[in-house]
Amino acid sequence: MFITFEGIDGSGKSTQARLLAAHLEKLGHEVILTREPGGSVGAEEIRALVLEGDPARWSSHTELLLFTAARRDHLERVIEPGLARGAIVVCDRYVDSTRVYQGASREDLRRDVDALHALMIKREADLTVLIDMDPQIGLGRALGRGGTEDRFEEFGSAMQVTMRSAFLSLAEDFANRFITVDGNRSIEQVADDVAKRVLERLPT
Repeated sequence: MFITFEGIDGSGKSTQARLLAAHLEKLGHEVILTREPGGSVGAEEIRALVLEGDPARWSSHTELLLFTAARRDHLERVIEPGLARGAIVVCDRYVDSTRVYQGASREDLRRDVDALHALMIKREADLTVLIDMDPQIGLGRALGRGGTEDRFEEFGSAMQVTMRSAFLSLAEDFANRFITVDGNRSIEQVADDVAKRVLERLPT
């Protein structure tokens, strides 16, 4: 099963992806925990190009091409081999983030995102967990992390609001694979909710 985590910056999705992976491993499953952009050697190199430096460094079209290239490498080298041998792949962000960041937040490139995905990737997640979070709280958490990967956080609170709305719209558009979880709670409460709802969907 291919499980992805989505949400605005600072929503806690990375933490929840790690906690779910650990929980599934304790239950005896082989789990591959990975992330996007990145997850493979080539994709991590592209990640550094996109997420570090001036927030206006790349145009939306260039970002879309870079992210698609990274995703293709990640798919070939990590996701598909893992699924082929029966592992559960848990991925922190996937194409839904591209649909939001490049497809809705900066320019209306959603049609281009979906066209490139259909041409080059061709795989959706089996299950997507959306950690929904108040945009102001999420931005505060994201900026408080520090570090060099501040490519999108620097666009500010207005973009966070737009992204949250776009993620919720995606959850409606792809209701058959989305689970929306309230992230405005303790880490433990969110993790318990995520684990319960994912296990309900896991093939037996």
